[in-house]
Amino acid sequence: MRNSGYNGNPPPVVSVIMSMRNGASTVGEAVRSVVMQSLRDWEFIVIDNGSSDDSGAIVAGFDDQRIQLVREARTLFLAARLNQAVGLARGEFIARMDADDICFPERLAQQVTRLREDPQLDLLGCGAVVFRNGGELVGEMPVGLHHQEIAARPFVGFPFPHPTWCGRASWFRNNPYNAELGYAEDQDLLLRSFRHSRLGALDNVLLGYRQERLALKKLLPGRTTFMGSVWRNAIATGEALPALAGIATNCAKGAADVATLALGLNRQMQRRRLKPVSPATGEAWRQLQESLTPHGHSNESVG
Repeated sequence: MRNSGYNGNPPPVVSVIMSMRNGASTVGEAVRSVVMQSLRDWEFIVIDNGSSDDSGAIVAGFDDQRIQLVREARTLFLAARLNQAVGLARGEFIARMDADDICFPERLAQQVTRLREDPQLDLLGCGAVVFRNGGELVGEMPVGLHHQEIAARPFVGFPFPHPTWCGRASWFRNNPYNAELGYAEDQDLLLRSFRHSRLGALDNVLLGYRQERLALKKLLPGRTTFMGSVWRNAIATGEALPALAGIATNCAKGAADVATLALGLNRQMQRRRLKPVSPATGEAWRQLQESLTPHGHSNESVG
């Protein structure tokens, strides 16, 4: 089932793409944060990836013709749904977010402006602040700002958070996700494309990334999947030695994850991976929370 109200309207500047599954507790805030964008010329393609809760109804309840809801009864990997959304997108640019993220109001405007200023850039990220379900800020994600920094250790990983991506639609179409991967689809895509792409990021926090706690059920499969991507890439490029070094580094990090979380140091480990929140980011987040919850009450929903 698809809700669409374009009626032959011209393509928007940017298409925001999102796949959701059982995100009823958070998707309302995510959608509101897009509706509140200072750049108004967007479309929002939301794929309901086999939800069994009210996620689809919540999105459908927004009275905005720019929001396109695609309901799918079957659940597929995120990578497959993102490829589907890219195929539906009509914008010059495509921006990513997840159903539990929150965009700052200037996100799309700033990213589109930078992409237009630098025609050499294919994909642009931005700063992101990690928050917990009650709205508490944990820290700012480390993000590489320039291509050389982002791609400095490709076989170890790319400091380039997936939900912050905004790039040229042509790049997304020419570099599809591997639909067979259930984890680390973004890192796999970067590993396959960084040599012929130009990456960058804004030094501004423009996205809130919800993370209540670190979870081994995501961390370990993510590392394992990425190590498989590293080895496949090494076979294709002949870079076996640096790839093996990268795999060894990821194995060591995985062992550290297991040991640290087994000791009950989840919150400490979560903070250690992040930078302190700057006063400017803290104030911008406070204002954003007030905008999303007009009466000033923090959102206590559980994702």
